Order: sequence, then C-alpha cells, then structure tokens
Amino acid sequence: MNNKAMYKLGYGLYVLTAKDEKDNGCIINTAIQVTTTPNRISITVNKQNYTHDMIQKTRVFNLSVISEEADFSLFQHFGFQSGRDVDKMKDFENKAQAENGLYYITKGTNAYLSGKVIQSIDLGTHTMFIADVTDGDVLSDTASVTYDYYQKNIKPKPENKPEVKGYRCTICGYIYEGDVLPEDFICPICKHGAADFEKIV
Repeated sequence: MNNKAMYKLGYGLYVLTAKDEKDNGCIINTAIQVTTTPNRISITVNKQNYTHDMIQKTRVFNLSVISEEADFSLFQHFGFQSGRDVDKMKDFENKAQAENGLYYITKGTNAYLSGKVIQSIDLGTHTMFIADVTDGDVLSDTASVTYDYYQKNIKPKPENKPEVKGYRCTICGYIYEGDVLPEDFICPICKHGAADFEKIV
C-alpha cells in the first residue's frame, strides 16, 4: 500500500493548546465538526503528546486552525519538541487568551475554536475527544492549510546529503537507521507511526 494516499484526504493541520500547571500545545491533523446542533467537534490526539494528558485531565482545549500563511517554524515549535521538556508558551509571542483562559495562536492561523470535552474514546495509540464548542472566532480570510499543501509548500525539501541505510519519516525527516523498521515504531520527533516512514533507497 502507498501510505502517501492518506495525505490526499481533505483534512487540515491545527495547533491544539491546553493548560495544566503550565500552558502547552502540539500539532494535530485530525479535527472535524460532528454536529451543528449542538455545535460539536472531535479531535484525535496521540497519547504520547503531553497536551493529550492535559486534556484528559482538564477536559478543555483550544484549537487554532493553521492557514497557508504559516511557515515551518510554527510546526517546529509545536510539533518537534515536547512540552514535557520545554515551556512552549513562555517566550512565544503570537498568542492570545480566549474566554476559557487558554491560549490560541494568532499568526499563521485563520480561526480558533474552544472546546469542552463531553466524551472520550480510546483508539489504542490515540484518544478521540468529542467536545462542545464554547467559543471561537475568525482571525483571517487566508485558506486553511491541508496536509497536502504542507507536504508540497511548507515542509522543507530534503538536502542532498550522503544517504544512510534506514527509513525516513515523511513528516519531519527524522532518519531511523537499520534494516527493519519495527511496526510499532513512533517517531521521537513528531510522534508519527511507522506508516509515515519511507525506506531510503
């Protein structure tokens, strides 16, 4: 199977923010409106993300919709480091607080939604949170970034370096050196699974 076919699905990319003792955020790619009356959305979050544990405990979050004006630094800041190790919000300037007291991202985004979790579903490696939308606003008319747009226009192209033997993460470029990539391998940088790795030829 060509796993790159999954990139053609019409989903976007988001900064998911939460707070428990400190503010934090991560990049997710699975959010969708599930009902209009009542207004509800679902988000799906990898259990290895620190933000996941915050939402599991506090049951509230903000979802900032990333736009085509975003640059790669936004993905690096919220996607390629863990809130367990660094305070992502401490020196981050492009943020504002919503009525729920949580931050949302103001640059490289076109809207935000505040959610209050009413149900969670265990999906193994991820948890799906279903939430009532409690607040939200439009920040820009710029189009929302899709996963396909990110792959073609935002993510840096690999440099021509001598190749090593192994597998490359198609999301962030991390290289796993070895002949066989374990089926349950999770990228230590962006937390994507083995399905998002390609063999280096």
